[in-house]
Amino acid sequence: MPGPTREWVTFPDPKNKHRRWEIDVTFLTSHWQCIFGCGCQGVLTEPAPEMVQGCCSYGAHFTDRKDRDNVVRAAKRLTSDQWQFADVGRKKGIFAKTGKKEWRTRLHKDACIFLNRPDFGRGAGCALHLLAMDTGEHHSELKPEVCWQLPLRVIERDDEEDENRTISVLTQFGRDGWGEGGEEFAWWCTEDPAAFTAADPVYRTLGDELRKTLGDELYPDVVAYLDERMERAAPPLAHPSEVPVSLSARR
Repeated sequence: MPGPTREWVTFPDPKNKHRRWEIDVTFLTSHWQCIFGCGCQGVLTEPAPEMVQGCCSYGAHFTDRKDRDNVVRAAKRLTSDQWQFADVGRKKGIFAKTGKKEWRTRLHKDACIFLNRPDFGRGAGCALHLLAMDTGEHHSELKPEVCWQLPLRVIERDDEEDENRTISVLTQFGRDGWGEGGEEFAWWCTEDPAAFTAADPVYRTLGDELRKTLGDELYPDVVAYLDERMERAAPPLAHPSEVPVSLSARR
């Protein structure tokens, strides 16, 4: 798992006896926050904060057809005031096929077609996120799953002790989540102290995203555990990008 030192906690899945969750306590109790447009260097091979592309340079790969179709429906609701490239998206479609059953958002002018650029009237940022802000909906209802989950990541693996059980590892989205290309990035947010500046811990600031990821039954149990963990005399292990740490260091 990412990072030299991590603290983990394990939960059984209340809805699936053949599934166990391993939760990254270190990241969820850290103070990471998205700094899009406020220090984000982008995910190109050289820092490019002036482009204000964040992690939208390569388009978003859809989880499945359901994920893709949900975004197609959301795109139909966007107005030209919310979406800089509405005309292109409506003419060419919002996704491109990358495999037999694989798709990603279409690229336009070297970034995701939903990414409004700095010269747009309402500024740089995701058109779908803008729609969520305008309507009061949570952005997870409108954006591709990988976009609203970031920087959370679930890694599925087989349990070596029980071949009938799956382990779901909930942790941060590191460079390895991007595949080999991630190593070429000049910068990545979960590695930089500049992004660990939120007033509240991740499990609080990303509560809606965590609930959708874990489910309504497991989510409150995880939050209750993390609340209790934060109140102990010995706090959780600090995130390696939040403060300098050694193998025995605690914050």
